[in-house]
Amino acid sequence: MTRPVRAARLAAAVERIVAAGADDRAMRAQVLGAIERFVPFDAYAFLLTDPSSTVGCSPVADVPDLASLPALIRLKYLTSTNRWTGLPSRGCATLQQVTNGRPEASLLWREHLSGLGIHDVFSGVYADRFGCWGFLDLWRTTRFDDDEVAALAGAGHAITHLLRRVQAAAFVRGNASQQLHRPGALVLSPTLEVRAQTPQTQDWLASLVPPESGRGPVPASAYNVAAQLLAIESGVDAHPAQARVHLGDGAWLTLRADRLAGTERAERDIVVTMEMSSPAERRDVFSRSHGLTARENELLDRLAEGADTRTAAHRMTISEHTVQDHMKSIFLKTSTSSRRELLAATGGG
Repeated sequence: MTRPVRAARLAAAVERIVAAGADDRAMRAQVLGAIERFVPFDAYAFLLTDPSSTVGCSPVADVPDLASLPALIRLKYLTSTNRWTGLPSRGCATLQQVTNGRPEASLLWREHLSGLGIHDVFSGVYADRFGCWGFLDLWRTTRFDDDEVAALAGAGHAITHLLRRVQAAAFVRGNASQQLHRPGALVLSPTLEVRAQTPQTQDWLASLVPPESGRGPVPASAYNVAAQLLAIESGVDAHPAQARVHLGDGAWLTLRADRLAGTERAERDIVVTMEMSSPAERRDVFSRSHGLTARENELLDRLAEGADTRTAAHRMTISEHTVQDHMKSIFLKTSTSSRRELLAATGGG
């Protein structure tokens, strides 16, 4: 199969998944299935990301050693080589490519993947002008060739569209479980071992990634936020250590990480807090995922403040006619038909 044909077929397979529709985890599983038909791999991690902070959440993964997951995530965030936040313009690269065949330049490979027999890693980031929507790592015991990388790169636009559409579809009017409204907290060691947690935390974690029968929830999203804090402290990346993630039924959760008080920073434990996202936090994801322009987003904020057309026009220094034009565009993009319906979708009505 020639390079253009493989790339076109993979992109078309992903586009068909977008058209079919499914929940976000099922969609990512289908994307992975489509990829594997054209580009085989031995293990994977496919995460949604907060579109602003780029921090991963809601992972779909199959890794060889689940017990070492905290170490794996910590090293992933502390490794600058082939990091999703610094990939080239086409949004993907392989470990062998970026290190010129010397994977030991990667902290993650040197301290973890080499011991698992992994020879190469394909990394892809799925971002557009509205934000970063996810990243994918494919591990393999053999090297990815140029044709395979080209095929994966060719599917990047379709995957990005899919992930942004998944986030947009999450904004439905629903009734989140009342028992999940209380904040939760998880205390981790500097190496991301669980030290302690509040009673509410178990409920949050189970909602984030439903555990297998008979097992407790794995705090993978909390590990990601805490690992981003370590990356900030190490100078690897400057994005904030926080992430917003959809729980279902219109409910959104915000996770944040910070150090506990103490003397030496590197020795202090890390606390990850979990609480319902604020209306402003929800609106930001809503606006980005539906592709609103800067002016449309500003108008949405004014509407959430209770402004009518005249007030919004005055505050935005535009005409009332222009406000109405912006409203029509917002309704079209968000599949809503009234201000009340629009604000209800964002959680502000």
